[in-house]
Amino acid sequence: MDCSLTNTLPKPRTISVNGTVIPREMIAREVQNHPAEKPILAWQAAARALVVRELLLQESERLGIEAEPLRDAEGRSETGEEAAMRALIEREVGMPEPDEAACLRFYEQNRARFRSGDLYEAAHILIAARPDDVAARTEARLTAENILAAVRGDPALFSEFARSHSACKTSAQEGGRLGQLTRGQTVAEFEATLERMRPGEFAIAETRYGFHVIRLDQYAPGQVLPFELARDRIADYLTASVQHRALAQYVSVLAGRAEISGITLAAAASPLLQ
Repeated sequence: MDCSLTNTLPKPRTISVNGTVIPREMIAREVQNHPAEKPILAWQAAARALVVRELLLQESERLGIEAEPLRDAEGRSETGEEAAMRALIEREVGMPEPDEAACLRFYEQNRARFRSGDLYEAAHILIAARPDDVAARTEARLTAENILAAVRGDPALFSEFARSHSACKTSAQEGGRLGQLTRGQTVAEFEATLERMRPGEFAIAETRYGFHVIRLDQYAPGQVLPFELARDRIADYLTASVQHRALAQYVSVLAGRAEISGITLAAAASPLLQ
């Protein structure tokens, strides 16, 4: 019998912050907000999030902070506790805005992030074969190689072969044309073959579906977005990053002077920002 508790919830354990107990029922409700590979990890993340919440609530009460609940764009209102925590963070945690120099520096160091994807216009002929059928794979490879040799000799035959041989019925009706493709729209093996090709070339890609005879018609390399168009996105990213670090430091200070039992509050601010 497997007695491992690795994938089960921990045994009942009282978790408290300065004597205030966090009920297990509350942790159980919070678990849904912290998906994880194992239930115990989700439980621990939920418990830490509620410990952080309790630290902030106790600190806002100690400082006598109150705030009017705000509504979001969809009309949902904060609770009184959420408003108090927001006001506490706004008052106690420094949130400097990134300047132009910081944004430009990030842009120059991460230009690949702001490059649009390469664009391919391609066609294919799929000779289907199941991955576990060795005989069928061998026959499919031979068929694909014969078609490849034929279309290299006479490219005009490609559409005819697509209509008569391709197992991809949708593209077969269009002479094998797939239209415009970007990264992530095809399986990795197909994509890797496209990246090695030049317009006008033919090649074979082996995938779990079988063997694809590919024709690359056009290729347009991605372009780097100008800094002026990326500035706002960079500023938002840097602001969020600074806020995360500042909040982590602040929660660590609160945790350091609090009496927390039943759980270790590692990486204290992380649960708060999820």
